[in-house]
Amino acid sequence: MSEPNVEEGYEAAATRLERAFARLEASVRSLNGRMRAHARIEADTNKLLNERAKLAAELDKASARAKRLDDSAGEVARRLVVAMESVREVLAKDEV
Repeated sequence: MSEPNVEEGYEAAATRLERAFARLEASVRSLNGRMRAHARIEADTNKLLNERAKLAAELDKASARAKRLDDSAGEVARRLVVAMESVREVLAKDEV
């Protein structure tokens, strides 16, 4: 009678082992899926960082150009004031 009990114990242990392997396989598949998802997210993040750096460089260039244009506009305005004053002076001398 002890022999069937031993067999049942082996079968129960084998069943538990099979279930444990099945859970392990499921965990490994799940982990692989999460790792692939993480790799995709990491690749997307790197793309976004590169795009951000590119946009930041373009913004810096545009800001520098806007500053140069603003400086140029200020210089043009100053020269126009000087020219208008010169014209006024010439017109004032002609009136005298």
